[in-house]
Amino acid sequence: MNTQSKGAAVLDRSEVESALARVAVAAFTYYPEKGVEEPGYVVEEDVEWAMEPLRALDDRTRGEWWQRFTAAIADPAADRRAFVAELMALAGE
Repeated sequence: MNTQSKGAAVLDRSEVESALARVAVAAFTYYPEKGVEEPGYVVEEDVEWAMEPLRALDDRTRGEWWQRFTAAIADPAADRRAFVAELMALAGE
């Protein structure tokens, strides 16, 4: 892991791409009734799984991304272009 001059973490591209792929899978398989059809399911388990490659993030940044991952997964109408661009920026892209 590298660090930018501001002290913000820069993650390996493979970590960010892995998280992005996991978000895509979770978003593609999510539907509002999933918790009813799969008792015990909560979207947070998908968010936790999707964010696992980003474990190097500090707690504050991780909390911010947690909210964004949740929205990207659970909102089928979301425009995810900014999400993808900003996620890739964590890899210095």
